[in-house]
Amino acid sequence: MNVVEHGFEPPTARLAEDTPRGRLVLAGNPNVGKSVFFHALTGMYVDVSNYPGTTVDVSTGQHDGMLVSDTPGVYGVGSYNDEETVARDIILTADVILNVVSASTLERDLFLTQQLLDMRKPMVVALNQCDEARTQGIAIDHQLLSGRLGVPVIPCVATAGIGIPEVLAALKQPHPGHRMPMLLDRLSELGKTGASEAEALLLLEDDPVLKARLGYRGVSEREAIYAQRRAFVDELVQATVQGLDTPPRLSLKLGAALLNPWWGTLVAFAILALMYAVIGDGVAQRLVELTEERLMQAYYEPFVRRVVEGWVPSATLQLVLVGEFGLLTMTVTYILGLMLPLVVAFYAFMAMLEDTGYLPRLAVLVDRGLSRLGLNGRAVIPLILGFGCVTMATITTRLLGTQREKTIATAILGLTVPCSAQLGVILGLLGRTGNWQSWAIYIGTMGAVLVLIGTVLNRLLPGQSSALLIDLPPLRLPQWRNVVRKTWNKSVGFLAEATPLFMIASLLVSLLQLSGWLNVLMKGLAPLVVGVLHLPEAAATAFLMGMIRRDFGAAGMTDLAMTPAQVVISLVVITLFVPCIATVVVLYKERGVKEASTLWLGSWVLAFSIGGLLAALMVP
Repeated sequence: MNVVEHGFEPPTARLAEDTPRGRLVLAGNPNVGKSVFFHALTGMYVDVSNYPGTTVDVSTGQHDGMLVSDTPGVYGVGSYNDEETVARDIILTADVILNVVSASTLERDLFLTQQLLDMRKPMVVALNQCDEARTQGIAIDHQLLSGRLGVPVIPCVATAGIGIPEVLAALKQPHPGHRMPMLLDRLSELGKTGASEAEALLLLEDDPVLKARLGYRGVSEREAIYAQRRAFVDELVQATVQGLDTPPRLSLKLGAALLNPWWGTLVAFAILALMYAVIGDGVAQRLVELTEERLMQAYYEPFVRRVVEGWVPSATLQLVLVGEFGLLTMTVTYILGLMLPLVVAFYAFMAMLEDTGYLPRLAVLVDRGLSRLGLNGRAVIPLILGFGCVTMATITTRLLGTQREKTIATAILGLTVPCSAQLGVILGLLGRTGNWQSWAIYIGTMGAVLVLIGTVLNRLLPGQSSALLIDLPPLRLPQWRNVVRKTWNKSVGFLAEATPLFMIASLLVSLLQLSGWLNVLMKGLAPLVVGVLHLPEAAATAFLMGMIRRDFGAAGMTDLAMTPAQVVISLVVITLFVPCIATVVVLYKERGVKEASTLWLGSWVLAFSIGGLLAALMVP
């Protein structure tokens, strides 16, 4: 079919003129390597922000004068979840689309490709991961595929830089390609109503948002269109894909073993143990001791105090800037000395797990257990990150599919997951008790509370959690450039978003200190600590310090003379107690005033209720 025979002139020349003012959009299924192409187009200078009205992150940048927008990985353009909604709205604005598909899953990926062609979007197809397809015995006639689709199809191995120059060159002359013949007349009719060709297709496919926006009352033709598109793609794959006679490779067998409940669980525990050894011990304890105590507190803070005290005459302003909780002292030390090493280490570890293809398998492995708590396997990522930094993990709950899942995960993180800075002190205090019973009671109590919170919220919150629909990419060795790039961008993005929140938290604490309310709170908490928890009065100060920074609270317990029973009680309470003020600020930002206030006040009630119950059982 020629692209001009139905009255549509190819927009290649027009797009070439409009390129500096156009919008280039990347679209594709999950795990096809879009991020590599995005960074090849934009370099490292990108902006990552929430799409308006959602918590879905969208990356934007510039290439050759064009605005470049990445979209979430989706299997189709529609309104079935936040990711599809965001992808749809961005794709509708596209002048050019770079559609990234995986050569090893072409039958799946081409469904979205054909939908984009049916939307009459000029585009280029990057046939990525050709190396993996070859090792799986898959050979693709990309020239025949290009002719059948009517758009340039460029074979690529993006992680090695193969094919990227050809893709960049092809983007200067994109093509709208071939639509399915059954759609031509129907789309022409809808075009008379004022809808664009892309909008017209989505109206026929019964997109509820667009139907409401454009006032469309027509009958849905989605099932017929989807069936025709599926058949069209299947026939296309049969014509262009050939199987090579190669034996199953080791990575396929290993990938299957990682999903086995027994072997997969053993590997998961081994990886989590390695993660804790590297990050929880090596970074959180040893490296942070160097960066926070020996560098920031020993050199930076005294220097900045001397400068401020010499130039700022106001004692009040000095307290706000360089006091115990100052904006230029505690905040900067917290961000650079404590947070930066932890964030970089966690994102580097996660980038390696993601690049190997292991994370989706871990999500599948834990999906059944997490589903009983109202979550699905995706929640394993923020839960793991929580052991590094609960603030960071709370932000990453955005990747969960429904609001109820985000609420459940946020509650579990804020109440039961100790961050790495706090965890080191907890392990040290439990070790000091000298008996295994203390370990058993602490771990058993926290595990029971975690299950209780998830189960109760799962039953009380309206709606249903989303099912786990996840692609399992082939296992591969991580590409160090990809790992470095992801670590850099995610670390910078997190710190850019979190730094203002830490500054707000520091300012609030300084104002409490100046007004005297900090001392009032400590004195008001003391009777509850002594009378209900049977702890030393000084533990009240440790709890309040835990509101500022969780490790401050846990560390404050180390100087107290306590029995093993009191150690366990104090550590249970300090873990369940209100998360640090930076996390509270993020909590209000992410979950809203009503929900955040409920979780915040609930943590007080839960911490002292569980602690009081343990005290009644353990302290004579």
